[in-house]
Amino acid sequence: MPERAKPSRPPQPLSAVEQVDTSFLETLIGYNARRAALAIIDVFLQRMAVYGLRPVDFSVLSLITHNPGITSRQICAVLAIQPPNLVSMVQTLVQRGLVERRAHPSDGRAQGLYLTPEGEALMQEAERTASRSETESAQRLTPAERRTLIRLLKKVYLPQ
Repeated sequence: MPERAKPSRPPQPLSAVEQVDTSFLETLIGYNARRAALAIIDVFLQRMAVYGLRPVDFSVLSLITHNPGITSRQICAVLAIQPPNLVSMVQTLVQRGLVERRAHPSDGRAQGLYLTPEGEALMQEAERTASRSETESAQRLTPAERRTLIRLLKKVYLPQ
């Protein structure tokens, strides 16, 4: 059977884009979340460079700060980090004198992670800096809008 000829479309005239239409992208949660994250993370990276911390380092240290004795397994679960990646990260934090490992009180196979005094001092400053950075990055939001945004974002990524 012979193939049917597809109707040909008339060629589109060449034109220059004067204004980029992002209207569809702006309807997507992922697009908006990513754009907001990029704006916040850029400032965060600059501010945390003083402390020699990347966002993941900061997150790990913050979990240890607020959960002394937390295990690597728990950190991996909360932050969705692969165990081999966390092992080298924790080792680097230990070598920097920020974290120490101690025997877990109830699991002989696990070790709890604790901040050293140097780690505590660094995290007091780093967390203050992170809070100021977030406030500045979201300065166009009222405190109530900020709380609402955080609550809504958690509804997207936290299990019910």
